[in-house]
Amino acid sequence: MFMSFVNQYLKFFVLLTPFFALSAFLTLTSEKEKEEKRSIVRRITIAVTITVLVLVFVGQLLFDLFGITLDAFRIGAGSVLFVSAIRMVLGSRESASAPGSDDVAVVPISIPIIVGPGTIGAILVMGAQTVGFAPKVLSVGALLAAVISTGLLLATGEFIERALGRQGITVLSKLTGLFVSAIAAQIIITGLKNLLGH
Repeated sequence: MFMSFVNQYLKFFVLLTPFFALSAFLTLTSEKEKEEKRSIVRRITIAVTITVLVLVFVGQLLFDLFGITLDAFRIGAGSVLFVSAIRMVLGSRESASAPGSDDVAVVPISIPIIVGPGTIGAILVMGAQTVGFAPKVLSVGALLAAVISTGLLLATGEFIERALGRQGITVLSKLTGLFVSAIAAQIIITGLKNLLGH
């Protein structure tokens, strides 16, 4: 049970692209005061929590409503997630470096930087394939732990930047992109195997 929680936690944490989010957060809040940054981190954590919980619990309803099979969605979501991972590795997400409005907590940091299209698809799949009360509680607990960890990472962003430098954060962001691409590939492979009956 504990190892399953840790495994899901790590998967969710990587899907939330924490180091890419940190790089974007540091860029978009570079001219803000410490107290304002703390407020932004709190709003980001709340916005991401609400978003991912809705995705986890509404996923199966959406599939039933639109007549989409879980495996078809796995392939689609995995493909989008893979494209997002490639962009992360290549550093081509424009929203990460472009200056935002005064309030950047929900848009663009929460959505689409932390919870982007690929992450949305992956969380919908994970939520829909988790059946039973205990597994659902375990999955939601792991997801919330990942969200809180991401919030803590952003809250300690200035310290991490001093310790690693902006270049170090960029390297970690690209490594996260590689792990995300592996998760995306696994989602696609699982969907194809199930659709082909293997």
